[in-house]
Amino acid sequence: MNWQVERRKGGGPATSDQHIRGVTLKTYWELALLAVLLAAVATPALAHHSFAMFDRDKEMVLVGTVHDFQWTNPHSWIELDVPTASGSTDKWHLECNSPNNLTRQGWHSDSLKPGDRVSVVVWPLRNGEKGGLFISLKFPDGRTLDEAAFRHMTKLPPGGNTKF
Repeated sequence: MNWQVERRKGGGPATSDQHIRGVTLKTYWELALLAVLLAAVATPALAHHSFAMFDRDKEMVLVGTVHDFQWTNPHSWIELDVPTASGSTDKWHLECNSPNNLTRQGWHSDSLKPGDRVSVVVWPLRNGEKGGLFISLKFPDGRTLDEAAFRHMTKLPPGGNTKF
């Protein structure tokens, strides 16, 4: 580009009150700073993961006892103790939405308590580890909690077809 700098009488380098094509050098610096700030703000959004780690073609129903419910950002977590056929217990780690989104769906930090017996529908981890993405759950008394974003994507009713 052929930048033409308007100079004051007497020559010398351009100063912040002088113009490059009608725009002050100060304005160029302000725009550059704004661009850097916008890039810094946008970067955390790129860090969010996809759902590729979950097998959305395979819905599982887990019946167990809540070990812990973590109301934390960026995602809440349900730790579920699930009895096995051999009599032992597997601990499953289920990823939920953020507390902000769950609150808008009617959840509270005490919606689940250690010791609650529940039936949970999840999309399991593809790697076979004991974990998955929370879809919905049902309590023995029939109350349900679910993830609104996945209601149209699941084939099972909230908590599955479990009879307590």
